Amino acid sequence: MSAAPQGAPILHLRQAGRVHGEGARRVQALDGVDLAVAAGEFVAIMGPSGSGKSTLLNLAGGLDSATSGEVFVEGVSLAGVSAAGRAELRRRSVGYVFQDFNLLPGLTAAENVAFPLELDGWGRGKAFDAARGVLGECGIAELADRRPEEMSGGQAQRVAIARALVGPRRLLLADEPTGALDSGTGTAILELLRERADRGAAVMMVTHEARFAAWADRTVYLRDGRISGVSGPSDPDRLLAAESPAAR
Repeated sequence: MSAAPQGAPILHLRQAGRVHGEGARRVQALDGVDLAVAAGEFVAIMGPSGSGKSTLLNLAGGLDSATSGEVFVEGVSLAGVSAAGRAELRRRSVGYVFQDFNLLPGLTAAENVAFPLELDGWGRGKAFDAARGVLGECGIAELADRRPEEMSGGQAQRVAIARALVGPRRLLLADEPTGALDSGTGTAILELLRERADRGAAVMMVTHEARFAAWADRTVYLRDGRISGVSGPSDPDRLLAAESPAAR
């Protein structure tokens, strides 16, 4: 397991690539991506369908493995981490907002949000206190005892975001978190993501909507598995330090 440079960003991909399939079915889903996301930074990812956006999030969250290059989360290279270790990393460091919410249907909102904390060894009372607290932050405290089937799409998405925010996680990944939501609910969700970045988390969001990407500090554009452009403010000194040959 190699080490990231001192003072490394929360998320750092170095020449990260991902290949699916073999032979005639071989697909280069991601190809040589260099990307660093610092604490307190909100980065939007845009690009056409099939450009590698979801693959990028899956590598960043340890849901998939890079076939080339490296991925670091909080200075830890995921290349040498076991499946169990990746699951622990996701529980403790990474919040993931799935496009389809991915809530457990038999659990209430509070139980869904508390679930990753309980898996990580938190006592039930402490986990539920944290869950109810973050549901309140998300403006949905009244949903604590409802199950997903009793919620609207917008309510379920907020519960999914609350689950991603709960606990001491410093990396938040969101895959089209505003998809299929009305404009007002979408804006409220963007406010939550922006607020979490302003409080020191690193946030990376996939979106097709330029108006939602405008909430981010930077927008990274993908095409054919490669970064084709970057817009918005960034810290050149930090990025150069993270990507310099000496840091590798």
